[in-house]
Amino acid sequence: MFTKTRFDSLQLPDTIMQGISSLAWECLTEVQRDTIPLARSGRDVIGQARTGSGKTAAFGIPILERCQPTGSLQGLVLAPTRELAQQVAEEMNQLQGDHGLSIMTVYGGTDLEKQAKALDAGVDLIVGTPGRVMDMSERKHLDLSKVEVFCLDEADRMLDMGFLPDILWILERTTSREQTLLFSATFPQEILDASNEFTNNPEFVMTNEEELDVPPIDLYKISIGRANKLWALGRLLARMGDDDQCIIFCNTKRMVDLAVQRLQKHRFDVAGLHGDLKQNQRDRILDRFREGDVRTIVATDVAARGIDIDGITLVVNYDVPSDIDSFIHRIGRTGRIGRHGEAWSLVSKDDAPQMGKIIATYNLSIEETEAPALPEGVERDPVRKQDDFGENADVYGFVRIRLDADRTELGSPLQIASWFEQHLRCDALAIGDVSFEGDSTIVSIHSSKLGLAMKAIKMHPFGSKTCNAEVL
Repeated sequence: MFTKTRFDSLQLPDTIMQGISSLAWECLTEVQRDTIPLARSGRDVIGQARTGSGKTAAFGIPILERCQPTGSLQGLVLAPTRELAQQVAEEMNQLQGDHGLSIMTVYGGTDLEKQAKALDAGVDLIVGTPGRVMDMSERKHLDLSKVEVFCLDEADRMLDMGFLPDILWILERTTSREQTLLFSATFPQEILDASNEFTNNPEFVMTNEEELDVPPIDLYKISIGRANKLWALGRLLARMGDDDQCIIFCNTKRMVDLAVQRLQKHRFDVAGLHGDLKQNQRDRILDRFREGDVRTIVATDVAARGIDIDGITLVVNYDVPSDIDSFIHRIGRTGRIGRHGEAWSLVSKDDAPQMGKIIATYNLSIEETEAPALPEGVERDPVRKQDDFGENADVYGFVRIRLDADRTELGSPLQIASWFEQHLRCDALAIGDVSFEGDSTIVSIHSSKLGLAMKAIKMHPFGSKTCNAEVL
């Protein structure tokens, strides 16, 4: 990821070099090497590089160099979430050194009146989310006509999440705009087509094309029914060391809340993060996570956007994402700047087609494995494994079992079905087809009755024959 090109070879202003030195940076990453000179020359740039490759500095350094501490708005950076806006603003503040720019975050969930007063007092550079930037513009606290350089961070998510009308509304009002920068880990064709509306002959930069979207981490998947995903997750969390941190991804806010509730019930110290939380709640959770007071958070994709914490060594996809690109953004939370990390996906039968699409789209090498063994010294699972036959069921919910006896020992299909109805005390509809294969008998039983059926076979003989059964 890193190149041999040094920052001191770029002839940057002393103040910015001071900021870079304070971060102990010496050499540029590939995306920084390939895009910073273009952006400094004033060209419009579309920069594509994987998550964690240093994109913030790639657009941040040229913007900081262009803006001057006048108290008049010159630069605008838009991000999809409040957390990412905060992170970008913090890094740009560090990078500017003693340049003296007033950099302000503008996003919802904070005191509107206080934010308005700060804008009225003068600002050089804004990092914000589209909704609040529009709001402040309509309230006349923010004059978008002064913006000279405009940047979209995580551009694919911004446009793909339905922000395009808001972005175009903002862009129409940046009448003094001279430069547009778009940066993201992925750029699907429809996003590139949309970007043609607001860029001027942009220079497209793609770094590490073959490995572009996949961070250097170990990828695993466990094929497992939904009923036992929590059991597998418990084993993964039990392996964490004292310095490890983990993000667990769920597809919905409701699932985040359920996962947190269940994990806390099993004595795991976890916190949930999603869009329904108030901003001060989200800030507290993220602060505790950054400080290591909480080592595991459960989050939705939007809430976790922009979380950049070096200690994250484990990412778990409790739910396989419905959006293919989200998979790359999720696993990019670990393996930051060349560090080692692991990403595990818990894949149910229903998840398998989507997981297949993800693997094919990015040509991923994901190791199929069982849930990891308990670590040394841990004798009992944190979460008990349940009987779960749903993964073996057909579309009607029936599971086939094999009995080690044939027709001569068990009788006719009607007699066998009647045996199950009697011992399970169930409706005849719960017993499906009965067939014979050599010296075995195959019986289809609805998954809701399978656990009872397996116990009944152990306890009660078929006439004089005691059978063994296996689930197919």
